[in-house]
Parts: sequence; structure tokens; C-alpha cells
Amino acid sequence: MSQVLVIAEAGVNHNGSLELAKKLVDAAADAGVDIVKFQTFRADKLVGASAPKAEYQTKNTGNSESQLEMLKKLELSDSDHRELIVHCKKRNIRFLSTPFDHESINFLVELGIDIFKIPSGEITNLPYLRKIASFNKETILSTGMATLEEVEETVAALYAAGLHKDNLTLLHCTTEYPCPLEDVNLFAMLSMGEDFDLPIGYSDHTQGLEIPTAAVALGATVIEKHFTLDKNLEGPDHKASLEPQELKEMVRMIRAVELSLGDGV
Repeated sequence: MSQVLVIAEAGVNHNGSLELAKKLVDAAADAGVDIVKFQTFRADKLVGASAPKAEYQTKNTGNSESQLEMLKKLELSDSDHRELIVHCKKRNIRFLSTPFDHESINFLVELGIDIFKIPSGEITNLPYLRKIASFNKETILSTGMATLEEVEETVAALYAAGLHKDNLTLLHCTTEYPCPLEDVNLFAMLSMGEDFDLPIGYSDHTQGLEIPTAAVALGATVIEKHFTLDKNLEGPDHKASLEPQELKEMVRMIRAVELSLGDGV
């Protein structure tokens, strides 16, 4: 059994600061995770000027600015990406970033990334899916808010556009921040694995460490979890994220569960 891939989702918890982003890389490396993940986007290509904030974003950041204005402050520049990749190599941790448009996909390929993470919000974005599939790199697909039929259509579209089945992993995800335990439905992860005959994983938005650990016990091969340096920092995602010591403890729990599973003989 290969080791579960643990992705620490820094996302936009750097608040637009390269210095803070590097500290997030350090915290992820110190916690023992495999990958630290950011987001690559240009706000004006992602949302319209009149797009409202999500409810949780308004709750965490107020309503004095638009979604576009908030995201503008959370962009990482091209040079930021390059510096972060260098810093990740120094800390012996893999760099990953989720692209949100075609230009960002091309940029990440130029930077030499060897894995794509498709966020739940792009699962019905056919041109985007075809673009990523055309590179036939290892691809992790989040399925929050999707019906089983939508996942089926997405998987078929990825295959048709050139992605090999061996390169695809499906992540179960409940798109709610934070996610109540009664809405997790971990068995849905198993259902997808059976229906599509693909490796499965779990992108977690619950508060605490129990659910990602349970997902590993059920067979998750990838775990993704948001983290921050401090839950009290200003920004949309900090409050639903783990702090460094919690992240470290989650990794310890996951590795302990892996060790305990054995080989079934």
C-alpha cells in the first residue's frame, strides 16, 4: 500500500503576502505533509464586478468590498509563484497550485508542475477540463456540489480529451465552510470509487481532525485540508482552517492509521 498523499491547502490564506506564503510553506513542511497547495488566478478573469461574496466570506470578512475587490488582494504574482517553488524545494515539500483559467493552466505547466488539482467549482467547465486533460498529467478532481451524473460526465470528458485513467483520482467533498458532521457522508467517497473504479480521496471542510483520519481508514488515498498560521487572521478561509500544530497532529494520526491497516492477510 502506497502512502496516503496529504495536501495542506494554503489556498489564499497568505492574504496576498509572499512572506506569509513562505511561512505557510514552512509550517506545512514542519508538519510533515507531502504537498502545499496554493491558488493561481486573475480575479478579473474569475468573477464579475457585481458578483456577491459567498455567505461564509461575508461572515468572515464583512461586506465593505465586492468579491472581485477581495480576490484582487489575494492574487499571487508570477514572480511570487517562482519564489514559492524555490522555497518549497529548499524545504523538501512539493508545490501545487489550483488554476482557475486557461492562462493559469499554461503558466503552471511552464513552471513544471507535475500534478493538477481541479476544484469543485470547475467540474462542469468543459473547456477547462479539456485543457487540463490534454496534458495527461496526474489529476485530482474535487466533486463538491456535483451529482453522480455530473461526475460521470466529467470523468468521460477528461478521458475523451486525453487524460489516462491511471492519472485520475476522485475526491469526495462537501462544499460548506465549515461542514457539519451530518453533511459529510463519507460513504459517498466509497460509492464513487466503486462506480468509477478509480482511486478515491477526501477534501475536508469539517472542523477538527477526526473525519480526514476516518477517510483514510475507509480507503482514501489523498487527503486535502485547509490550514493557516492563525485562525484569527483577516481573510475568508482562516476560520475553517487548521493551525500548524493541528496540521501536524492530523498527519501523525493519518500515518498511525496507515500503519495499523496492515495488508489484510
